Amino acid sequence: MKFCVFGLGAIGGFVAARLALAGQPVSALARGATLAAVREHGLRLFSQGVEQSVRIEVSDSPAALAGADVVVLAVKTTALPAVARTIAPMLGPDTVVLSAMNGVPWWFFHGLGERWRDTRLAATDPDGALVSAIAPERVLGCVVHMAASCPQPGVVRHAFGDRFIVGEPGGASTPRLAAVAAALGAAGLQVEVDPRIELAVWLKLWGNMTMNPLSAVTGVTMDRILDDPQLYRFVCTAMTEAAAVGEHFGLPITMTPDERNVVTRKLGAVKTSMLQDVEAGRPIELDALVGSVAEMARLAGVAVPSIDALLGLARVFAQGRGLYAGA
Repeated sequence: MKFCVFGLGAIGGFVAARLALAGQPVSALARGATLAAVREHGLRLFSQGVEQSVRIEVSDSPAALAGADVVVLAVKTTALPAVARTIAPMLGPDTVVLSAMNGVPWWFFHGLGERWRDTRLAATDPDGALVSAIAPERVLGCVVHMAASCPQPGVVRHAFGDRFIVGEPGGASTPRLAAVAAALGAAGLQVEVDPRIELAVWLKLWGNMTMNPLSAVTGVTMDRILDDPQLYRFVCTAMTEAAAVGEHFGLPITMTPDERNVVTRKLGAVKTSMLQDVEAGRPIELDALVGSVAEMARLAGVAVPSIDALLGLARVFAQGRGLYAGA
């Protein structure tokens, strides 16, 4: 099975390196300093105190990377408009797109039943370009639970975790799902096949949608947010609102915010991906992580004052720093 990774950031670079180290054919789309670094030094992975460098095929031309069985889409959601414009040459009739990103993805509603199947969020796909470029029928969902960073182009520093949850939108058990899961497992990843991949996406978002923007605005790690009594109550209130939204879409959450925050606290002094983006001067994924939930709340007729406040606060913060270009 031939893989091509679209986006050699922390997640994409980690997946590409692990696949290559396991002997899987893998290529990657990269540009600028990342393209130059990987061509010169290989893709470098630091994990568990070990540095490994692998040579993979890299190009800045989507057409040069045609022919993959699986395209791993591992970009920031802020890059998705560019993906919609450029990915077509990489997609053959049977190419699978493994969607490994944060937030509510463009294919999310396809497997939620007839009522929601054609729902499109302005926060996720404002002009419909994504669903036109990458039809939900060719997508496999993927939820990634790991911590990694890119301290410099072409370098991935893996902190902990390698859990990858994969599934077909709508929950079907298919040969392509089994083949992709087997290939990722052979690369040493902890792979789980989930018949409710949409719920797995929602559960991850349920924690990320508060921690990410609050850390971006305050500039502190997750443990300090949870240590503050007022912020802790705000987090729990927003999570309760989001859980009510999920219920309307058939996405029940059985744990309480307190129980989820116990898990978050165990991670310690972690900088969220959004805080890392702020510090690096990169656009933040606010629409995918928070705007999408607020929009879903309006569709469901659920009041979410805390989520709306968080969205507005983070949006104004990011706009003032030139890190938000959304609606």
